[in-house]
Amino acid sequence: MKRIVLLALAASLAACQSQSDPDLDQTGERPDLPQQSDTLLPAMKIPTPKGWGGELPTVPEGFTVTAIAKDLKIPRQMLLLPNGDILVAEGSGGHAPAVRPKDVIAGMIKKRGKSSVEGGNRITLLRDRDGDGQTDLQTTFIDGLDAPYGLAFVDGKIYVANQGNLVSFDYTEGATRIDGPGTEVTKLPSVINHHWTKAMTASPDGSKLYVGIGSNSNVGERGMDVEEDRAVIWEIDRQTGANRIFASGIRNPTALSINPWTEQLWAVVNERDELGPQLVPDYLTSVRQGAFYGWPYSYYGQHVDPRVRPQRPDLVRKAIAPDYALGSHVAALGLDFTTNGGLGGPFSEGAFVGEHGSWNRSDPSGYKVTFVPFRNGRPSGKPIDLATGFLKDGHARGRPVGVLFDEQRRALLIADDVSNTVWRVALQGGSAVPAGEARQSTR
Repeated sequence: MKRIVLLALAASLAACQSQSDPDLDQTGERPDLPQQSDTLLPAMKIPTPKGWGGELPTVPEGFTVTAIAKDLKIPRQMLLLPNGDILVAEGSGGHAPAVRPKDVIAGMIKKRGKSSVEGGNRITLLRDRDGDGQTDLQTTFIDGLDAPYGLAFVDGKIYVANQGNLVSFDYTEGATRIDGPGTEVTKLPSVINHHWTKAMTASPDGSKLYVGIGSNSNVGERGMDVEEDRAVIWEIDRQTGANRIFASGIRNPTALSINPWTEQLWAVVNERDELGPQLVPDYLTSVRQGAFYGWPYSYYGQHVDPRVRPQRPDLVRKAIAPDYALGSHVAALGLDFTTNGGLGGPFSEGAFVGEHGSWNRSDPSGYKVTFVPFRNGRPSGKPIDLATGFLKDGHARGRPVGVLFDEQRRALLIADDVSNTVWRVALQGGSAVPAGEARQSTR
């Protein structure tokens, strides 16, 4: 009965919330930012899961889309190994306690949009021996993990960012299973774990690993003492495990990747909630060493968030604006760059972004994979839809998470954690590349 009352309360209050303004442009380098609208409860609506029913995501003319892995257990991020094998991290972490009534309601609503499958706490290997876009082998590669998310490969080792630690595994090319617990490189902040995902990528020279560590709250409502080493990106020495804060005030960096044209670290970031359906835009940004990105005291540069106590005008003055807005509440969870011409045409140079989708606005946003065009190593132009159709008739047939560009096979892989599928988008008539001829990868 309590659950019914809370859901009814949420629905009635959400119905009173302001609607999105379709005239606002919230993508690009200078997004429109409306007035703040702090309410008792945000508009909360999440499309409930429903199967694909034999249909497929929608891709542009000239492309094909196929499911290369099914029956996964909450697929998150992916990694391409030197021999062309694909690793998929599967899991679900968190366990942060609710501290406000709206946390309880939000938790109920968000749960309605998730898969009923329990997270696998494992890594699955996918192998396509002849490069025809069909998986010949799908098998458990590493199990016994704790909500794995970020993956990297450097100098014969596979690195896995669990929700509470970073571990490494020795790898032999062609292996289809690794047993044993691995070697712990360092602990990762895991107290409360409001945002549990630990995104990861390696530096261009492989000497450092970058790990994204999300905040423990929306805007510090749990107290700032639990935010130590949160809303940051760590730089970790791969050999010693020594770490330092590389950038801070970055609320929830959910995917990291190295820009191939500048060799600079970039991230997609989920911004704060409860300021209205069009605040605050999630974003794609370069990550500058020592930079402060505003959280929780300000957003999109120096726009002050009045809910935070105490205020910190000294930090607001230091806050820098991100490079590129993706839209409010799209929940970007995937990022990868093109190399060597990408998928051609408008998808030649830029970044693919997996948008998991909103839960706190009455008109859903995200639920697709977009492409941000780049020129000379910088965003240039409006985002382009690559894979859509994840929403239909008010239901979520899927929700994109990690994205992975396979240069040799001219394909983009998409992890979908509602249908528990990995999708493959490729050019029609693309040439096959046999296993063993894929590029070296440290991502």
